Amino acid sequence: MLKINPEWVCNALELFIREELNKIGVTKAVFGLSGGVDSAVVACLAQRALGAENVHALIMPYRLSNPESQKHAEIQAKEINISYDVVDISEPVDAFFKSKKDADSLRQGNRMARERMCQLYDYSSASGALVLGTSNKTELLVGYGTIFGDLASAVNPIGDLYKLQIWELARYLNVPKEIIEKAPSADLWEGQTDEDELGYSYAHLDKLLFYLVDERYPDAFILENGYDQETIDDIKKRIQRSQFKRRPPIIAKLSNRTINQDFRYCRDWGV
Repeated sequence: MLKINPEWVCNALELFIREELNKIGVTKAVFGLSGGVDSAVVACLAQRALGAENVHALIMPYRLSNPESQKHAEIQAKEINISYDVVDISEPVDAFFKSKKDADSLRQGNRMARERMCQLYDYSSASGALVLGTSNKTELLVGYGTIFGDLASAVNPIGDLYKLQIWELARYLNVPKEIIEKAPSADLWEGQTDEDELGYSYAHLDKLLFYLVDERYPDAFILENGYDQETIDDIKKRIQRSQFKRRPPIIAKLSNRTINQDFRYCRDWGV
């Protein structure tokens, strides 16, 4: 069901990365390396697709980040011999909230995610490296990410892989065991974990999303396979409410050739 052929997937995604960069005349890639399994997989795919010399990572801790995140990110970068910079985002994030004392953890987390993307796009501008995304299909479908933050990128090689499939690919790519086995976390505040915030385990969530999105099974079938109606309705609502995060800004249509509606294939022309 959710099983993949890791070798085939790996080959396909390496080709995807090369082709997408070639279309716009770019040879280098940059991405955020968080110490988690998603960015570790992207790191491996990019290194295999482009060569280590054309791949760079930014490791971007905040002062309250788990020190293990940076440690694991550096282990991954060294494991595949790619260059990296450590960019502490504490100062710009704290400066932003200096006059916003009432900001809750969600607002602060969103600002951290957007600061990290600012750093990536600044590096992209300075170096000519394309920004690769590190959000998986599970996160994208339920809106678990910050629009114009971690959800932003030029090219996302893993956006059609569920979290369970990411773990399978990570094992194939020999991602260090300590990265694969730790609890997934966006590391936006102390003690935060993905599954606590989502309210579901990835094993439970991925299977349901596969039934709903990939197989388009009716509720009756899903109910017979271990899910209750409240959970089904909750996930459907999350998918619907987060649709705005998965598409470009909507442009009001006034002409015959409206960008992103009738005119949306220019990337395939190359440069």
